[in-house]
Amino acid sequence: MDNFLNWAKSLYASLSDDFTLNFITADRWKYLWDGLIITLQITFLSAFIGIFLGFIIAIIRSTYEMTGKSKLLNAICKFYLTIIRGTPVVIQLLIIYFVIFGSMPVDKIIVAVIAFGLNSGAYVAEIIRSGISSIEKGQFEAGRSLGFNYVQTMVYIILPQAIKNVIPALANEFIVLLKETSIAGYIALNDLTRGGAIIRSRTYSAFMPLVAVAIIYLVLVMLLSAGVTRLERRLKSSDH
Repeated sequence: MDNFLNWAKSLYASLSDDFTLNFITADRWKYLWDGLIITLQITFLSAFIGIFLGFIIAIIRSTYEMTGKSKLLNAICKFYLTIIRGTPVVIQLLIIYFVIFGSMPVDKIIVAVIAFGLNSGAYVAEIIRSGISSIEKGQFEAGRSLGFNYVQTMVYIILPQAIKNVIPALANEFIVLLKETSIAGYIALNDLTRGGAIIRSRTYSAFMPLVAVAIIYLVLVMLLSAGVTRLERRLKSSDH
């Protein structure tokens, strides 16, 4: 028993010293805080771009599937989806930073937002398109019987139902996007993950910084997941 108590005290003292070294000394916790702010900025702005772009692409593709119109725009959208969904997001980030904006003094946060926004837009587009496809074709006929044209039927009848069906999937895409931003450090952007790496490079201690970053991401994902679950329950209750 005494040996266990001594071991526990020794472990506590070691962890306490490690915590102080990594986060308290020289206010190193600020690297994590500043990185968290950048990570959240990138996530929210990228999500906005992704939803906006995804809506446009989904409508173009759905219009082509239903009416055969916008053939050129549909081909462009399919090409975009093929490239974005078929290549790793980290490669897209590096190409946008080093190739497209390589000779321009562009803020790294803007580069990251564009890269992650374009990537998210491809997946959001397919989510929304699947939501539109899930609506019965009879809804279009109902809209026409009310005197609506195609655009009015889409805006007033189809999209409201489709959006309601895909909100949980969109929320989950937001969670995935949050975790994907952890690669922003590849362009030397001081996000949350890189904040932990900076602390590790200063203290030569890997355990505390990495665990702290993992815990922060875990808490954020748990909060978002709880929000998604609550949203799904509200949507189900509104159907009754």
